[in-house]
Amino acid sequence: MVTIDLSATSQASGGSSALQGYLAEPDGVGPFPGVVMIHEAFGLDDVMRRNADRLAEAGYLTLAVDLYSDGGPRRCLVATMRAMLAGEGRAFTDISTAKAWLRADGKCTGKVGVIGFCMGGAFALLAANDGFNAASVNYGQLPRDLHSALEGSCPMVANYGGKDRTLPGAAAKLEAGLTSLRIEHDVKEFPTAGHAFMNDAPIGPKVLRPLMRVMGIKPDPASAPEAWRRIEDHFAKHLTD
Repeated sequence: MVTIDLSATSQASGGSSALQGYLAEPDGVGPFPGVVMIHEAFGLDDVMRRNADRLAEAGYLTLAVDLYSDGGPRRCLVATMRAMLAGEGRAFTDISTAKAWLRADGKCTGKVGVIGFCMGGAFALLAANDGFNAASVNYGQLPRDLHSALEGSCPMVANYGGKDRTLPGAAAKLEAGLTSLRIEHDVKEFPTAGHAFMNDAPIGPKVLRPLMRVMGIKPDPASAPEAWRRIEDHFAKHLTD
């Protein structure tokens, strides 16, 4: 598991000048299907790296792109969120750079999926029509114009929490949108789960965690294993020959 310098490619295409990513490699010689992983709003922390490691253990060459490479969460969060809401900007260039890096790497088969959590889930949804072979959206915010955002999307699996107070009704809306566009999909809302339920540990500053628990932002060990199985089944179907 190593840090990858993507800055040369990123700068040339208008992305982050110091772009980096965390590369988690499966055991063996490959080649392996690739996955671009997009982190939560708190950044590419240890919890996110363990998520990347988990995907590598399942057989995917996983590049967790750091959207905060040019200054960390405090300096980059607002601009990154603005890009997410606008559906365009530097963050999308960085995601595309990570995808291109994987496809050019000799250890990758050329098939590449995208997965995101929280903020990253919203980015994964918006990037699903940008040349990826499969997408996994996990408690990601939906764009205002969902229909336009979903047009041309690759097959998608999505996991949401029924107790997530930040995204009420999101799973049903996403299901309806994908169905209307006849995009292959599998959307599930887990009744006992809240936001960030697939993480293996609480996230964010400790001072905020009591409020986050009230908002339903916490791990749910009862639901997470099935959500991960759904992702692995989806990627196995669409990323492996």
